[in-house]
Amino acid sequence: MIDFSLTEEQELLVEQVEEFMKRGNYDDYFKECDRERKYPEKACRDFCEEGFHLLDCPEEYGGSDLDLVSSVLMKLKFYEYGWPALTLPGGALEIDNILTYGTKEQQELIINEVLEGRKAYTMGFTEPQAGSDNSAMSTKAEHRDGKVYITGHKTFNTYATVSRYMMCVAREYEVLDKPKKDMSWYLIPLRDEEGNLTPGVSIHVLDKIGCHCMPTCEVYLDNVEVEESALVGVKGKGFYQLLKNFETERLLTCVSNVGYAMAAYHDAAVYASQRIQFGKTIGSFQIIQQKLVDMKIKCDNMYNMLLRTAWKKSVGQSIMLDASMLKRYTGQAAFEVLDDAIQVLGGIGYTNDTRIARLWRDQRGARIYAGTEEIMVHSVARALINNEAGTQ
Repeated sequence: MIDFSLTEEQELLVEQVEEFMKRGNYDDYFKECDRERKYPEKACRDFCEEGFHLLDCPEEYGGSDLDLVSSVLMKLKFYEYGWPALTLPGGALEIDNILTYGTKEQQELIINEVLEGRKAYTMGFTEPQAGSDNSAMSTKAEHRDGKVYITGHKTFNTYATVSRYMMCVAREYEVLDKPKKDMSWYLIPLRDEEGNLTPGVSIHVLDKIGCHCMPTCEVYLDNVEVEESALVGVKGKGFYQLLKNFETERLLTCVSNVGYAMAAYHDAAVYASQRIQFGKTIGSFQIIQQKLVDMKIKCDNMYNMLLRTAWKKSVGQSIMLDASMLKRYTGQAAFEVLDDAIQVLGGIGYTNDTRIARLWRDQRGARIYAGTEEIMVHSVARALINNEAGTQ
């Protein structure tokens, strides 16, 4: 028999998040941050004062070492209450990467950033000519006189204006005919403790359709000097480390998809129960009922798929295919739910007076970053075909 119920600890954690969000009453604040394109520092500070940022950290560093499924449930509830995409403090992805590949010194450095409530680092792998095609990456790591000098142009760097570090993927140019065997990770300081940019680093903020609360940037690196000890993981194995990174990144990206869809469904259902047209609530009309039912089915399917994927990773199973399928499905299904919610609300849904408008804009980006849904098909289909062919 399959038990879908939450544990007592998980229920208490979810209740704690609900109480925190209701007490903070952040809707107007998030609307202000979105309008003014500013990072939600107040809400993030409150988040850290409550201790939520410690939950993903290992116990040996003063954290709670929360299991992955519980962590996903916690984050899901924040997004269900409309927390701006990509801005939750803490660093499940950053911690996972650094614990997997980093040295003891690097682990202490990055986890300390998380413990202080800061964004640990921005992930620097996308370049203007190297998006889905990682092999086209050209950022160069040059080794001379016992130092490493990084030169290149990274783009779509989330957190670059608020993080002190970048996890930069660079080419060594030692295996010219096989770029995927020529990439390495380097932990680059973007700024010092006073906020001054590292020599050779310049940052430009991109003007996006949504996700206004989290600046997304282009980062230019001109002979940025780091020590050889800045290498994270194995030299020349950076591409394969990226594949591992993508598993966790795609899983965590999907949490906001599901949370936003749940928020939109809730708002649409409440509105349908109150909005009067032709002498009765619009929720009494079958076409609106059909939309709400289909929205709820999609929310439940996304929720179940999300938790199943998180559970598989928590027990040590590979989620390479699961995370890609999850991202494709939840990216599309969540957008459909949000779009239908706007339709249920009608004209008011197309104004920024409703949170659905912000969630709709923010969620659209999730179908692109961390791997486009087209690439999800490309990466999964080959494996599925090979697996099925192998069973014949």
